[in-house]
Amino acid sequence: MRAIIKPHHFSGTVRIPASKSHTIRRLLIASLADGTSEIEYPLDSLDAKSCVNICRGLGAKITEHRLTDSQCPNPPDTDGKKLVRYTVKGIAWKNSIPPSPLLTSPSTLLPPSLDVGNSGTTLYLALAAAALGSCAIEFTGDEQIQKRSAAPLLDALKGLGVRAESKNKNGCAPVIIQGPWKGGRVTLPCPTSQYLSALLLAAPLAPAGVVTEIDVPLLNERPYIELTLSYLKAQGIPWEAADDFSYFKIPGGASWKPISGKVPGDFSSAAFPGCAAAISGGPVTLLGLDPEDPQGDKVFFEILKKMGCEVTWEKIDKDWVLTVSRSGPMKGGTFDLNATPDMLPALAVTASYAQGDTALVNVAHARIKETDRIAVMAEELAKLGIQATERPDGLIIHGNDAIIQNVLPQNNVRAPEIINGHGDHRIVMAFAAAALGTAALIEIDSAESAAVTYPGFLELLGAEWRD
Repeated sequence: MRAIIKPHHFSGTVRIPASKSHTIRRLLIASLADGTSEIEYPLDSLDAKSCVNICRGLGAKITEHRLTDSQCPNPPDTDGKKLVRYTVKGIAWKNSIPPSPLLTSPSTLLPPSLDVGNSGTTLYLALAAAALGSCAIEFTGDEQIQKRSAAPLLDALKGLGVRAESKNKNGCAPVIIQGPWKGGRVTLPCPTSQYLSALLLAAPLAPAGVVTEIDVPLLNERPYIELTLSYLKAQGIPWEAADDFSYFKIPGGASWKPISGKVPGDFSSAAFPGCAAAISGGPVTLLGLDPEDPQGDKVFFEILKKMGCEVTWEKIDKDWVLTVSRSGPMKGGTFDLNATPDMLPALAVTASYAQGDTALVNVAHARIKETDRIAVMAEELAKLGIQATERPDGLIIHGNDAIIQNVLPQNNVRAPEIINGHGDHRIVMAFAAAALGTAALIEIDSAESAAVTYPGFLELLGAEWRD
């Protein structure tokens, strides 16, 4: 489907949806735990739904609760009710004695197949969880997932005694996983941090006496590892690590306890209304975020401030409120996105409105996301008259707001420029925000993919839809 965004001034108050990273981790932890978890205000997106389906496939019992709740940031269903809570009864994985028949009953028949949809996070984390059991399970996904290699993770799992086979022999899904987890020392380069998070969440549940050691010669997106480790710390699960995270040692014999409470807001999603505020001027007030949360993408708002936006945090009645606005011109700069590659699309369109060049550097791994986001952003920005220079590990945007403001005549005689969203939710949302400041309409193809992480964002910007 295509979304049409009209240029306009965007301001107001936005309640940010729950973090995808937190939601998926909590669902998997709760599914492996012994007992019942209550996950409040989880993200209700396509990726989160994919994770729920996988957890159910692994044996967890998950019930969703929908109510009329004005404070819940999730979009309402056709009855006006929102997803406010998941109740998760875990499979009680303890010391390699789990009751789940799916993970403990090897069969001579074809292995059960679980579909992760478009969720790479779910795929990688679930691969390691399934490696704890003795039943062969096949994991597959959509067209994009079947092009994203998990080879380093599969090699590490093989080194731990696990059967880990890519059916296409290229490291991509469909993948067959079969334990048990025997431990040992493996090397795991991490162009994406999700490989390491997968092992860190699963390794403690290996049998008592089994030790998993991981050498990490490359680690991108370190803040996501800190987020994962925050869950181990909160539950007292033991682990050792080098200060630079180049080595980990995790003993088996632990178990996950039920996990309950409200899921924190998502800084990755908040970047897009923040970007819209920077482009159109705002002010936009963002609710549901916590500046003390370990999510790395909160740095986006520090970058906006460096570029010339007004960014303020205020605590009101125990809740944090973030306000973003802009009253003067933005200026370019050089920003290292190694820890936060998902911010590249939003920063690229923001930089298009800045004066001078903006260099987004040390972010080669942005090329192995849902799309090659470096190449795609350069290609689509060119349609708006913005020059962007590709580098192997980044993108230089030659910003000039006068160029983008005059892409189309003021009388809208020409047809809207059509942006290809490439089925990538962050590309779609970035150009939706960019459209606010152009001289005429912008039409974005494959716009429905925004619902992967932020359902309702395009409607927030007043999008009109057409097939």
